[in-house]
Amino acid sequence: MKIISYKLPPRNQKMKFNRIYALVLRFYYLFRHSWDRIGDAFYWPTIDLMIWGLTSTFFKSFAPNAPQIILIVLSGHMFWLIVWRAQYEITVNLLEELWNRNMINIFVSPIKFSEWVTSFIIVGLSKAAMSFPFAMLVVYLAYKIEILFFSWYFVPIILLMFMTGWWVGFFVSGLILRFGTKVQTLAWTFAWLIGPFAAIYYPVSTLPGWAQTIALFVPASYVFEGAREIIYNGYTDPTKFYISFSINLVYLILSIAFLYSSFKKVLEKGLVKVY
Repeated sequence: MKIISYKLPPRNQKMKFNRIYALVLRFYYLFRHSWDRIGDAFYWPTIDLMIWGLTSTFFKSFAPNAPQIILIVLSGHMFWLIVWRAQYEITVNLLEELWNRNMINIFVSPIKFSEWVTSFIIVGLSKAAMSFPFAMLVVYLAYKIEILFFSWYFVPIILLMFMTGWWVGFFVSGLILRFGTKVQTLAWTFAWLIGPFAAIYYPVSTLPGWAQTIALFVPASYVFEGAREIIYNGYTDPTKFYISFSINLVYLILSIAFLYSSFKKVLEKGLVKVY
């Protein structure tokens, strides 16, 4: 039996927008015809926001001197939603290719690794552009809370949350390529593994000493600490965002390198063996 192998396109071959567009369009059609994907983008965020909003409203009745508690909880959940959305689109779209045994079909074409990765990023951005404003509308209608309260800080917060989601997604995708679908549960669980150390709903100082040390290396923790300072004081030290950006950038570079290394390992073994 003849083995069909795939070789990476030459390094000097430029990325082509039409190939990226084709991949993005394919994911869009998959999203439009999948009730599971639509539910993940709109239904579950709405349910989570309603539950967390009602819970924080209940807590407020015990702490009337802490009126910001609802804003802290809901804004934390919404910003974490960006991390989840960004990593989810990378890892689950990869799993879709593996479940449908479609990797070979994609890479018999002249698709470059960079084009493949870029399409994941664009899809994540576009899905977040739909689900996040929807979540903002739900929060405003249900609790009269405007997340745009963060003013110009809103932009770096969103960017940093996306960066965190991307490196998580690329790292988990690298693990899936190396070990196959037997570790696919990481696509849904790994982001929540770092969630407690990101201090989404509470200060880092609440964590035990050993956990605070880990939180120093979790870039999202600096963002959530800064966001709470903005809620309390109206401003925060931009240094927190600079530190978060630096750590995110290092993790993003390492995660892409790891994913690329995993992809080359798969090519050595053969794409049919990754499942």
